[in-house]
Amino acid sequence: MILKASQRGGGGELARHLLRTDENEHVEVYEVRGFVADDVRGAFQEAYALSKGTRCRQFLFSLSLNPPQTAVVPDRAFKDAIRKVEQELGLTGQPRAIVFHEKEGRRHAHCVWSRIKSDTMTAVNLPHFKRKLRDISRDLYIKHDWRMPNGLANRDERSPLTFTREQWQQAKRTGLDPRTAKKVFQDCWVAADTRAAFAQALESKGFWLAKGDRRGFVAVDFRGEVHSVARMVGTPAKTVAARLGDPDGLPSVEQTKSMIAARMTATVRDDIRTAERGFSRRCDRLALDRRDMARRQQSERKALREAQEQRWIRETNERAARLAKGLRGLWQKLTGRYGKIRTENEREAHQAHIRDQSEKQALIQRHLEERRKLQAEIQRERDIYGQNMKALYRDVSQYVRMGSEQKQAVREQSRNAIRAERPLPPIDLQKNRKQKRTTGGGRRRNKQV
Repeated sequence: MILKASQRGGGGELARHLLRTDENEHVEVYEVRGFVADDVRGAFQEAYALSKGTRCRQFLFSLSLNPPQTAVVPDRAFKDAIRKVEQELGLTGQPRAIVFHEKEGRRHAHCVWSRIKSDTMTAVNLPHFKRKLRDISRDLYIKHDWRMPNGLANRDERSPLTFTREQWQQAKRTGLDPRTAKKVFQDCWVAADTRAAFAQALESKGFWLAKGDRRGFVAVDFRGEVHSVARMVGTPAKTVAARLGDPDGLPSVEQTKSMIAARMTATVRDDIRTAERGFSRRCDRLALDRRDMARRQQSERKALREAQEQRWIRETNERAARLAKGLRGLWQKLTGRYGKIRTENEREAHQAHIRDQSEKQALIQRHLEERRKLQAEIQRERDIYGQNMKALYRDVSQYVRMGSEQKQAVREQSRNAIRAERPLPPIDLQKNRKQKRTTGGGRRRNKQV
């Protein structure tokens, strides 16, 4: 499984993230250990209060454990991985909290430790923890016989289409898949060897090159979102500057936004909103199916949990009744029967715990499989939506330069694509120019008649 971690403060913000039910379909607080508090928020507040007796600001160590999406991973496999991390990083015995998340048919875990040692009031030092986690992650893939990602097996083979959390949030605002956006920038970067060629290639895809306030070269899309060129092409800023030169000759971000806004007429904006509504209609229906499925699964898990709790209480009482009290209990101890009954009770309790865990894991696995089937359908719609958004970005850059008759032809193509729920056809400027000349000639002939 992929292991990603960071040293951090901000316990309140982290607790809110771990307990968010709007972004995760299922959230399970699996364990809170070593704290006086028995909830995540209270535990992190306790860790913060303890850190005030030290100079440590990043008093938490947060780890995410992400197994392959289709792998069947029981809870004990996550705990074994967490135990291995504790041994390698020196976190054994430190207070911790474990939270499970399920989203889009994928189950992963978060484990957060307090770095502060209460006996010495010092923080656990974590040198080279990223390298150590990478080695542990490789061992886990080998141990469970999972297919290891190329980037993990060989650092040089990492995918260039990975993105940061900020880029993901930006993609949610623009509607353009972050992988698609990065590929657009990287294709333009490879195809162009000068700044003029790069700017022209970007503009043909719906992005305008500009001078950033602090990030050197940036690109602005028709929504006004600003994209760092260096981040999108996956190249250091020095390398970008070496190829593109001094950005002072470019318009600023505000000037570029003003230019785009001046060309984006009310009709253009209305067509964009209409296209987006048409493309997202089926996604909205699938989102409703997803919410209904999540609610139903939550009800099933709650029913199983309550049934298991009632059964556990009943079985515990039955086991306790086997141990007599008073004189009979004394006689059981004298004859040695008391110890045998107690050992048998412990064995049955352990088996009952394993049985309950197996039932819970089977239900979770069934729910994950159901969710993955729905996710496959959602992904198909996302792919279509991504193609449409990519075409929309491409066409807007050409659309703002067209005449009124050309724009009318494009609007008709957009409406037809929306009705058929298929990707937008690419704009053919040459064809539109021919249609314009033909239409203009027809009007002149009509006037002569």
